[in-house]
Amino acid sequence: MKIVLISDTHTNHNFRIPKGDVLIHAGDVSSRGTKAEVDVFIKWFQSQPHKHKIFIAGNHDFYFENAVKNKLKTEFENLIYLNDSGCEINGLKFWGSPIQPEFFNWAFNRKRGEEIKKHWDLIPTDTDVLITHGPPHGILDLTTIGLYSGCKELKKKVFEIQPKLHVFGHIHEGYGTTTINNTFFVNASLLNENYQSAHRPIVVHL
Repeated sequence: MKIVLISDTHTNHNFRIPKGDVLIHAGDVSSRGTKAEVDVFIKWFQSQPHKHKIFIAGNHDFYFENAVKNKLKTEFENLIYLNDSGCEINGLKFWGSPIQPEFFNWAFNRKRGEEIKKHWDLIPTDTDVLITHGPPHGILDLTTIGLYSGCKELKKKVFEIQPKLHVFGHIHEGYGTTTINNTFFVNASLLNENYQSAHRPIVVHL
């Protein structure tokens, strides 16, 4: 299965997306989280030729954080939206979560420690592909000011279940890949820390 990975497009859709079986967007589809921005993203994402298209929200995507209480639409034709939920495609089990450690007053923020751990406890142990917006601590999460900003509780969970692939974004300058234990980690942020187009989609074969 050919899986194409992107994240943190922030309404910028001027990217050449490689063909594949599955296209995954790991959050921050918008800049301010408005319905108008989300509508544009959904139309663009739906237009991609991949048979399966999966996305999660990120800290900029307030539309999706407010979806439940405001009865906003989160089901879209030919797309799979995950929010602490999963799906299965051709025998591969996917799980997605928009949650990341608290930072100012962004969407889907949770306090580090027990509060955020509750979300990671929901991840099934047989997950093959894990999609989170934020990175695990110390893995492709180094900021320009020299801090590792990822989640320690998420790292513990990932090391415990060892999915085949863990894709995330959030820390734009952390773009890249690495392999630890049995897991291939991908920070798929397409914009750099200055919100400029700088990176390419990453393709993985599972």
